[in-house]
Amino acid sequence: MDDAANAVDEDAVDEDVVDEGAATTEGGEEAVPEDVRKYERFTKMDGAQYDRVNEFLRDRTYVTAREWAIARLCADFRTETGVEMTKIGENLPRLVPFMTDTYTPQAVNQARSSFEDKVTTAGATFLYGAMSGFFTAEELDDLMYEVTEVAKFLLEVEGVDLGVSEELDAEERISSVMREVRAESAELRAEEVECPNCGHSHVPEEST
Repeated sequence: MDDAANAVDEDAVDEDVVDEGAATTEGGEEAVPEDVRKYERFTKMDGAQYDRVNEFLRDRTYVTAREWAIARLCADFRTETGVEMTKIGENLPRLVPFMTDTYTPQAVNQARSSFEDKVTTAGATFLYGAMSGFFTAEELDDLMYEVTEVAKFLLEVEGVDLGVSEELDAEERISSVMREVRAESAELRAEEVECPNCGHSHVPEEST
């Protein structure tokens, strides 16, 4: 997964990217907000460039590099009154190494909305696959392991420090939830299913 950190050039991200220019102080120097100067989420991506980051994500997720980065920024720059979209857009190249242009607030909002729509669609697709009976319990475990590894990698790139015990605990909780999902969906379909507790196969009793 290291190819995401080696990435090649961003010629253009979207038509709604604009160069708004940076605010300046009385001395003519750029006025960069303190929280922007201290922001360290994507420091592991220093030297990365948009096209390769985007290619990495496209191969493993539904979202683009722009949607991923802006969704994270919108979560981090949320206040009691809303998301600081102007601040995000004006300082985007300072906040994310592989983003080279500033954005309008409207472009920031569009990218965040697109991210949310894709997560919803991907979630419905995955949950249907898990509930449909297309996968055995073992296949579902393998699938969960694979997608969890990608998710953990993206979190680590963002700067989240995941300890071994935390990783194992998260994986176990996710596996436990997925076993329950499979058991409940099997009950809905009245299929024979392997009990997650005793390991024996049986047809779930009908709900009354």
